[in-house]
Amino acid sequence: MKRVAIFASGTGSNFEKIADSKKLKDKIKIELLVCDKKDAAVIKKAEDRNIPTYVFSAKNFSTKEDYEKEILTKVQNLDYIFLAGYMRIISPYFLKNYKKTILNLHPSLLPKYKGKDAIKQAYNAGEKEIGISIHYVNEELDGGEIIAQKSFKVSKEDTLEEITEKVHKLEHELYPNVILKLVEEAL
Repeated sequence: MKRVAIFASGTGSNFEKIADSKKLKDKIKIELLVCDKKDAAVIKKAEDRNIPTYVFSAKNFSTKEDYEKEILTKVQNLDYIFLAGYMRIISPYFLKNYKKTILNLHPSLLPKYKGKDAIKQAYNAGEKEIGISIHYVNEELDGGEIIAQKSFKVSKEDTLEEITEKVHKLEHELYPNVILKLVEEAL
């Protein structure tokens, strides 16, 4: 069984899908949720599942390196980190000190629409196909090796809200499956 941490900043719908996945139940143990927002809904979801949480506020630290040092002490013995709506960029300092695997789920067909508001960017650009990417994290924002992508055709009638819902549905299906494949290959 692989020991993992999930980093999230918001509602935690992807956290929930990973934590509740029957396929992953005997493959991973979520040792920690790391969250940078004290009022994020994901914290309650972790607490409801008896998963320890580490919640921090970046403004309580002098530098990014200071809070990342603190996080590193909490994840140093874990096999993987899965980013699931974590809205902070992982620095080269963290990556240099955490030699294990970090995966990110991004709501666009990378390399298009890196960074924030990717769904809205794709929608506003009039993309005919929108999707998600799961990739390894490296020093470049949303630039690590792509592990998997999945997409859907956009119809002219689709609203931004409908597209966002479809993107989340893809995320909830694909991320647990990619994690399963990754940990099975490592066992």
